[in-house]
Amino acid sequence: MFLTAAQFLLTTLVVKITIVAALATILVRYHRFRHILISERRAWPERLMFAFSLGVPLAAGVASRLLLNYDAADLTLEGAFLAGLIAGPYAGAIVGLLVAAPALLAHEFIALFFAVGCGFAGGGLREACPNKEHIWHFSPFVFTKLHRHIWRMVRNVKFDWAVILLLAPVALELLRQTLGWRFGQERLFFLHIDNMSAGWMFLVVLTTVLCVATPIKIWNNARIEHRLEEQEKLLLTARVEALASQINPHFLFNTLTSIQSLIRTNPETARTVVVKLSGLLRRLLRSRDHFVTLREELESIDEYLDIEVIRFGPQLKVEKQISPDTLDVIVPSMILQPLIENSIKHGFSRKVGGGRIVVRSVRQNGHAIIEVEDDGMGMTEERMNTALTDGIGLSNVNERLSVIYGAAYRVRITSVPNLGTIIRLEIPDMVSAERVTA
Repeated sequence: MFLTAAQFLLTTLVVKITIVAALATILVRYHRFRHILISERRAWPERLMFAFSLGVPLAAGVASRLLLNYDAADLTLEGAFLAGLIAGPYAGAIVGLLVAAPALLAHEFIALFFAVGCGFAGGGLREACPNKEHIWHFSPFVFTKLHRHIWRMVRNVKFDWAVILLLAPVALELLRQTLGWRFGQERLFFLHIDNMSAGWMFLVVLTTVLCVATPIKIWNNARIEHRLEEQEKLLLTARVEALASQINPHFLFNTLTSIQSLIRTNPETARTVVVKLSGLLRRLLRSRDHFVTLREELESIDEYLDIEVIRFGPQLKVEKQISPDTLDVIVPSMILQPLIENSIKHGFSRKVGGGRIVVRSVRQNGHAIIEVEDDGMGMTEERMNTALTDGIGLSNVNERLSVIYGAAYRVRITSVPNLGTIIRLEIPDMVSAERVTA
């Protein structure tokens, strides 16, 4: 069953919108193309890449129209105008040249001037637009608020760019129809039927507007998603930095309290602790890394333990059982210090006699496992249930790991009263990653 001329035109218009939406969606999936959309200041290489990325498939569409009589693939007007509107007049002109090349080979001589003119028209509007975001706000849904835009323009006696961006493709389509009827389809391709009524003309013009607005809408959604991702990254970095900075005052307060008690009983030891503390603080102030290797984290822990050994004397024993293949694993900075401080403060403060702390690390099943074990006073079951939410040390560690790794981490506490506690961290095994700096 064959379609009538009117039915064939309607089908062509619908397929035309589908093709331009599919092309816009495919292009925006490429990182380099998406990067060009994000920035409004584009270098010449980026403009050329945009022009060829859009122009080559559009030229193929014109060729398919000539070779296969597939009229819906011809997006000469829409493509050239869109390129100029997004990337400037010269990019629009380049796309116009690309899409007109197959038409010229078929002796459609007016196509070259018309396509390049559409590119310059889109670029001219871009240059004249005071705020480029007006262009990105142009969408297929502009018709739903058209009466508001017109009323605002009349009331304020001022150009409304939503109306201007709508009228531009309308004017270009009417110009194409006029030139086509005047010189014939063999000189300039245009969609039409014999004795075309005003209603069909409206549908053709409407399709042209939608073929310009639809890619802008798709690409603007990608721009918005990128901005949201960037904001989420900034928020994550700020939150990690805030949690990391919370540890230093907490550690400093506890150490200063110890120094205060040593000043009267053992001034020389207090002096040594102050010297060690100043060296550690100087190192922390110099470092702005949120992530370090386990090797660097253990080095900073050594400086902290030097202070604690001076305070507690030889009764504090520290052992390390570190697997060599874990030394290059990336971990959040200052992640072990709160665990060791927790063992010393809560495990040994009420214990009579010496204390022992063991730090272990292994790589297992795609995770880095780090344990801090002490033989202190241990915890009750009630205390274990609230250890990751109360206080600063363990709760800070747990929250930092949650922010950084989401559900891909685990903190497990095992404790027996009067025998000791084991705090076990399981984090994703990453041995090469960029350090996040403030």
